[in-house]
Amino acid sequence: MKGRENSFYNKVVKRVIDIICSFMAIVFLSIIYLPICVVIKCTSKGPIFFKQKRVGKDKKYFNILKFRTMRVDTPKDCPTHLLKNPDQYITKVGKFLRKTSLDELPQIFNIFKGDMSVIGPRPALWNQDDLIAVRDEYNINSLKPGLTGWAQINGRDELPIPVKVQMDKVYYDKLSFWFDVKCLFMTVVSVFKHDGVVEGGTGQMTQNEIDEKVEETTAV
Repeated sequence: MKGRENSFYNKVVKRVIDIICSFMAIVFLSIIYLPICVVIKCTSKGPIFFKQKRVGKDKKYFNILKFRTMRVDTPKDCPTHLLKNPDQYITKVGKFLRKTSLDELPQIFNIFKGDMSVIGPRPALWNQDDLIAVRDEYNINSLKPGLTGWAQINGRDELPIPVKVQMDKVYYDKLSFWFDVKCLFMTVVSVFKHDGVVEGGTGQMTQNEIDEKVEETTAV
């Protein structure tokens, strides 16, 4: 049986949409990211952009691009939630960028290049072996990672890894044009509401909340 990753939509249509959307974003959002570059450079030492090794489609590595939100002395290749007192490393501008998700904006270049898609499972760090292994069980690593995805809409930082993967599986099973449209619309709503943003942590939901969230999202 042909997997979702081999569908015509995923292999052809989705890529065309990604190219068009990312190119338009690069052009029209320059009015936003140019001032951000200036503010970052003027308020903290270090580069404007932050590159990090991530796991892409079929577990091939690529460098994800973000606006730098942390100090240059922050431990490398370590998820924020594993740092001791992560707030001490996050810059004042970085807190705002993270809260509004503007730190993710440079990933439109990753999308245009073909490393990522607009919608898809968020790319794991190269050393997140637990997340990568569980995703393997459901063939999720065969998909191109996304700027946003079903797990980000339904919990983001609050979800523990097993639940995030369940959300990723929902996306894999329902991968289609209209489901991507739904994810994009819900992402816009989540960003404005700042849903699921828990700085420096994951797994903040109670078990009852997790069970309800899984039941709710798998029934869509």
